[in-house]
Amino acid sequence: MRITDTGDLWWKNAVIYCLDIETYMDWDDDGIGDLPGLVQRIDHLADLGVTCLWLMPFYPTGSVDDGYDIVDFSAVDPRLGTPGDLVELIRTARDRGIRVIADLVVNHTSEKHPWFQEARKSKDNRFRDFYVWRSDKPPSTKNEAVFPDKEEGIWTKDDRTGEWYRHHFYRQQPDLNTANPLVREAIAKNIGYWAELGLSGFRVDAVPFFLADTAKTPYDDVAKPHDYLKSLRTFLTRRAGDAILMGEVNLPYDQQALFFGDSDGDGTSDGDELNLQFDFIGMQHLYLAMARQDATPLADALEQRPTIPRDAQWATFVRNHDELTLDKLSDDERKEVFAAFGPDPDMQLYGRGLRRRLPTMLGGDPRRLRMVYSLLFSLPGTPVLYYGEEIGMGENLSAEDRLAVRTPMQWSSGENGGWSRAPKRKLVRQLTDGGYGPEHVNVADQRRDPDSLLNFVQLLIRRYRESPELGWAREAKVLAQPHPSVLAHRSTWGDGSTITLHNLSDQPVMVPLRFEDCDDTVELVDLLRDGSCAVAKDGRTEVELGGYGYRWLRVVRDGDRRLL
Repeated sequence: MRITDTGDLWWKNAVIYCLDIETYMDWDDDGIGDLPGLVQRIDHLADLGVTCLWLMPFYPTGSVDDGYDIVDFSAVDPRLGTPGDLVELIRTARDRGIRVIADLVVNHTSEKHPWFQEARKSKDNRFRDFYVWRSDKPPSTKNEAVFPDKEEGIWTKDDRTGEWYRHHFYRQQPDLNTANPLVREAIAKNIGYWAELGLSGFRVDAVPFFLADTAKTPYDDVAKPHDYLKSLRTFLTRRAGDAILMGEVNLPYDQQALFFGDSDGDGTSDGDELNLQFDFIGMQHLYLAMARQDATPLADALEQRPTIPRDAQWATFVRNHDELTLDKLSDDERKEVFAAFGPDPDMQLYGRGLRRRLPTMLGGDPRRLRMVYSLLFSLPGTPVLYYGEEIGMGENLSAEDRLAVRTPMQWSSGENGGWSRAPKRKLVRQLTDGGYGPEHVNVADQRRDPDSLLNFVQLLIRRYRESPELGWAREAKVLAQPHPSVLAHRSTWGDGSTITLHNLSDQPVMVPLRFEDCDDTVELVDLLRDGSCAVAKDGRTEVELGGYGYRWLRVVRDGDRRLL
C-alpha cells in the first residue's frame, strides 16, 4: 500500500461536508448567513476532520428554488458577501487542509437570467437557442416533471412569442440547450473563472438532465452524449489538475458506470468523466434494510455495485439537502420505508421521498444513530455529510417541502441557536424547535461532552482517514455469517485490511466468521474502542455485537507498523 497515492487522488478518501451559506452562520446580523460567518466557523470543520467543503449555490438567485435558480453564474449573491469574501474563505480553508468545491448548475437558469430575458423577446433573438423551445402544443408531460406537485408538465407557454419553453424543474427555471456550442462555451468560462479563484471542483447538479440535449443537433452523435461531459472534465483538468467533478446521477448502477467514463464497464481504465458519483442505490437500500432490521437489501446493493475506474469513487451518504429519495425502490418497498420512518403524509414528498433528518426518523435512539454513521464511514467510498449531521439536528416540518431539512445551523443554546443575532422576524429561515431545537442539540454543548455525537463523528472521521483501505477498496466484500440483521464486510487495499460489522437489529448477536488468509498469527484489533478478537489456527473467530452494535476490526499481522 502506497500512502502517497492518497494525496494524488485525494477524493478517494476525503470527508466531504455540504452546507448552505445562508443558513450556516450570520456574521453581520441581518438574519442571513454569509461568507464572513462561514469563515469564522471554519475551525469547527477542521476540528471535525472535514477535508472538502461543498458549498450549495451562492450565486445571485431568483429566490424560487433555494439558490438553484441562478441569475448570474459568475457572481456572488450580495446577501452572502463578495467574490473577495469567497477568496478569503478558500484561502482560510486551504490553510486548514480543506479544499472547497461548489455546485455547478448547468441544466437551467432562472427566468430572470439575462439570457432568458433576451431569449423571450423574439424568435430570432441571438439568445433564443440558449434554451429549448417548441412551437406546437405539447402533449401531457406530468410524469416528467421533477416537482409533480408544483408543475403540470415540463412545458410552459411564453405569451410574448407564443411558443413553449421547456423546464424539467420549476417553470421559473427554463432548461438550457447544452447542445448549443455558445452555451457550452459560456459554461466553460464560468468553470474556468471559479477554478481560477481557487475552487477545487464542482458538485454537478442533475447530470442526466443537462446531458440530454447534447444529441439534439446535427453536429452531435446521438450515440455519444457523454462527449460533452468528457470535454468538461478535460477542460477542468487543464485549468486545475486535481480538481474534481462530483455528479448527481440517480440511475441504476449499470447506467451510472457510463458517467464515470467506463464505456465497456470493465473498470480497468482511468475514468474521463465524473470523478465521483453519489451512491443513490446503496443509500435507498440502506433505509430499506433499516426498516426491516435486515441487512440483506444493503448487502445485495453493495454486491451489485459495478467495478469502477481506478481514479473514480462512490460518494456515500445517508442524508442530503433534497428530499430523501426512494424512487429506485419498488412501490411496496417504498411503503415499508414510509411506514418505518415517515408514516405521516406531511413527512413525505413528491410520492417518492421523505423530508426528515435521520435522528427523528430513528426516534432519537442514540445507539441506532451511531450505528448508521459507523456504517456510513465504513462503506467503500467517500463519505458526504450534510451540515448538522455531526450533532444530530432534526427537521422543521412547518417549513415548505425540502426546506424542512435546510434549517439554520445550531451553534449554541442561545438566541436563534447562536447562528444570528437578528430579530426572529428577519431570519431567512426558522429554526427547528422542540426536542431537536438548539436548546437541546447544539455544537457548544457537544464540544464539552466526551460522549456526544459530535465527538463520536470526529472519532469515525479520524479512523476513516487512518484507514485508506475503506476508501480505496475495489469492492465491499460481504462476509458470510448466519445473522440476517448483520452486515459484515471487508475492505482491502494493498497490505491494509479492515473488517467492519454492523447489527441493524436491537437484539445482541454473536457473529462467527472464518478467513482463509488469517490464522492465529493474526489479531483483529478494534479501532473504535479498546479490545481485539483472537483468530484460531483455522481462521475462525467470533465477534460479539450488542443491539445496534458495530465493530471496526483491523487485520494486524506480525511486524505490522501501522498505528492503532
